[in-house]
Amino acid sequence: MFILSATFLLSFFFVQGGKIGFTSFSFHTISLFVYVSTCYFFLLTSRSYKTLWRYSGLREIITVVQSLTIANVLYFIYFLFFLNKEWPFSFMLILYLCSIAGISGFRVFLISKNQMFFTHKISRKRTLIIGAGEAGTRVVDQIMSSKELDYNPIGFIDDDSKKLNLLILGIPVLGKRSDIKNVVSQNKITDIIIAMPTVVKSEIREIVKICKKTKAKINILPPIEEVINGQISLKQIREINLKDLIGREIIQPTKRLKEYLLNKSVLITGAGGSIGSELANQVAQCEPKLLILLGHGENSIFDIGLRIKERFPNIDTKLVIADIQDKHLIEQVFRQYSPQIVFHAAAHKHVPLMESNEGAAVQNNIFGTKIVAETSNRFGVERFVLISTDKAVHPLNIMGMTKRIGELIVQYYSKESSTKFSIVRFGNVLESRGSVIPIFKKQIERGEPVTITHPDMVRYFMTIPEAVQLVLEAGALSEGGEVFVLDMGEPVKISDLAKNLIRLYGYEPDLDIPIKYTGIRPGEKLNESLFYEDEKIKPTDHPNIVIAIPHNSKMSHLNMNIEKLEQVILNTPGKIRPILSEIMQNKIK
Repeated sequence: MFILSATFLLSFFFVQGGKIGFTSFSFHTISLFVYVSTCYFFLLTSRSYKTLWRYSGLREIITVVQSLTIANVLYFIYFLFFLNKEWPFSFMLILYLCSIAGISGFRVFLISKNQMFFTHKISRKRTLIIGAGEAGTRVVDQIMSSKELDYNPIGFIDDDSKKLNLLILGIPVLGKRSDIKNVVSQNKITDIIIAMPTVVKSEIREIVKICKKTKAKINILPPIEEVINGQISLKQIREINLKDLIGREIIQPTKRLKEYLLNKSVLITGAGGSIGSELANQVAQCEPKLLILLGHGENSIFDIGLRIKERFPNIDTKLVIADIQDKHLIEQVFRQYSPQIVFHAAAHKHVPLMESNEGAAVQNNIFGTKIVAETSNRFGVERFVLISTDKAVHPLNIMGMTKRIGELIVQYYSKESSTKFSIVRFGNVLESRGSVIPIFKKQIERGEPVTITHPDMVRYFMTIPEAVQLVLEAGALSEGGEVFVLDMGEPVKISDLAKNLIRLYGYEPDLDIPIKYTGIRPGEKLNESLFYEDEKIKPTDHPNIVIAIPHNSKMSHLNMNIEKLEQVILNTPGKIRPILSEIMQNKIK
């Protein structure tokens, strides 16, 4: 109201040639009141007073201009009837322009105040924004309007040549993605924010590779589908991680995932392990009636049990310390809790370690699997899912051989059982216990050389959460006897993975952190495969899961062969490997 009154008097001052010569003060006071009231009414109607102007933009300014335009048009009608004989028409034009300049100008000042204040901050991290689109603009806007965010946006990078050298919110577009390295060096950039939430993973991977040639810390805005209603918040920016370098799109869960687990009693063996604990977490989200977490290590089972009870206090959770090789104890668990769905994740999976511990691998991966599968069959479990591995395909090592025989055991029980037995086969998972990632991390953090067995070693990789999600999806798809194989994307060279991880820590491979090749370890292969040549591939309703249909192998002697294997372990343990090979080839009679 003060600004509107001032603009009215200022306009009157102009048309009077700088003289305030009121002929009838009361009459012009009425005109002033009419004008201020009319403008104020339409500003109230537009709810501009509800706007928090420090977070506003062009849209809010346009709303104010529209309200003032309507008000001035109506006042012009009043002007024609009462004032046009005393004042020139130029009064209305000056009044209209002054009112917009006064009201909008004040709001523009409120919007830009934080930006002007921000420019005096010199202690923040010098930041380069990759992407000068809507996401990048919102990132800079939130940085400028927040005192908590420790970033100083120096410039944008964008491949749109039309934006080059232009200013966006006062921040220049410094170049294209090919210029990133030079821009970072010339402007002493310490942090990079990749603000391209709609770009596919493969393109993000290429951008990250370029950014990794600098020493700047890399952060990334999450995919747009993770941002509510397009409201991008810097709290969602996270440091770039290895799963962004795998180059695979995010897998979305389906409705059937929850439908078959809801109000069910679910048993997870090996629940303290990397896969087992994530299984426990995702199954709990599906609201089972009872969640039974079984494992051999008391500390790991206690830890996952504590996490589940904290996150899902309404889920009835039972913690069971048991060895899957203990037949009587496993039967007791089934008798006591009557599980309807079983996820068998318990296994010895360390390849080199199992090469020197053949008996332990056989006892756990074969005999233990047989006990759990046989018990599931006898107690009428609805679904049984075995977690297998790509190392079970043409295995050269003890771990792979024992897991392959575990697959054969499950297929054997699926033939005539009412239980829907199935197998889920996938490759390596990032950051699981015993995988290369934690080992590489420790070596880098200690400043030691990163050790790789062979420069051409290639593996399939998947994150633990997405692998477990697909395991649950496969369980829902099962009709009995299937070998489900997960889409692992493109295979990744271990050497490339190590180099990317070194760069994630801000070092340069072979310069700051050396890479040392140690030679292939016992039982290892350069390449892994997800299928046997004679397995037919059949698609499923899920785009990331296929079924490997096994050839019709004779399994009538499987139990007899496993009994023979038990005798070999007791009497001639040195002959374990040949017996395993014969069992896989169905040669023992």
